[in-house]
Amino acid sequence: MRGTRTRLIGALLAVFALTATAACTTAATDTGGSGGEGGPPPSTVNRVEPLENPAAPALPATTTSSDGRKVTVRRADRVVPLSGGLSEIVFSLGLGDRVVARDISTTFAQAADLPLVTRAHDVSAESVLSLRPDLVLAEETTGPAEAMRQIRDAGVPVLVVAPAHGLDDVGPRIRSVAAALGVPSAGERLTERSERRITAVRERVPAEDPKPRVAFLYLRGSASVYLIGGRDSGATSLIEAAGAVDAGVESGLTKDFTALTSEALVKAAPDAILVMSKGLESVGGIDGLAEIPGIAQTPAGMDRRVASIEDGVLLTYGPRTDQVLESFVDQLHAPGGGA
Repeated sequence: MRGTRTRLIGALLAVFALTATAACTTAATDTGGSGGEGGPPPSTVNRVEPLENPAAPALPATTTSSDGRKVTVRRADRVVPLSGGLSEIVFSLGLGDRVVARDISTTFAQAADLPLVTRAHDVSAESVLSLRPDLVLAEETTGPAEAMRQIRDAGVPVLVVAPAHGLDDVGPRIRSVAAALGVPSAGERLTERSERRITAVRERVPAEDPKPRVAFLYLRGSASVYLIGGRDSGATSLIEAAGAVDAGVESGLTKDFTALTSEALVKAAPDAILVMSKGLESVGGIDGLAEIPGIAQTPAGMDRRVASIEDGVLLTYGPRTDQVLESFVDQLHAPGGGA
């Protein structure tokens, strides 16, 4: 079911990814830089903050892929990460200059000019191999399987990384990528920085009693896709870290996503709604969201209490998750909150 959730979001997100990339580039031009490893994070989640004094890869390095294969990496001059979350980790480790391609979910500014090696959400083996990669990084749901098989058959090391389901996955994913790149100590530094920043945000979360109920909605208005997240949507960990309750889970939704109906909304009774920013745009903003049957009758709809986060980073659970959490907390708990 979790794999279904990842494939679903990846497939639908592809429709808007090119637009998101352009938006990210514009945002990066208009915002400032990093506050350093010990300081505050950058002012926008559309940029990645590399570690200071990044380590050079010590290779060869052998590690175990999440699919059980032993992977030996002898060179890491040309790296192809096949998801936005994996690209984010490589750039955050300070090795972004070694990345030679991106997939369609990689929307942060530093990667905007890299060539695409996916068609919609499907990997093109020919495009990947034409770039002569030393290492390919993939998610368990990266596909199609035939394309991944072609890449392996060509002799390219492929590291498959376990998927991200929540805050507890930030460190393991960083360490897995860092081990394959021959920079395990940098992986520990980045993990420590990421977890420290997440903890700092959590310590500032205002206490509301009762805790607000938040429904995670996946919206794609142009495709008439309206879904509410349940147990395996991937948003529960973020919602709980922000001092709230996942309304979909609490209302008994056991699947990753369920078709959004008035009945489901009444049962969930959310005090606030969490959405991806492009999804909110696709339905015409908050005014358009309120026109979806059932929304206006919820406490969230009546109070117009909506939080939106950029699509390419919301559920990646990586080095920028502290910024995602901080933005969500600020929107959720703001007086008269809303996007």
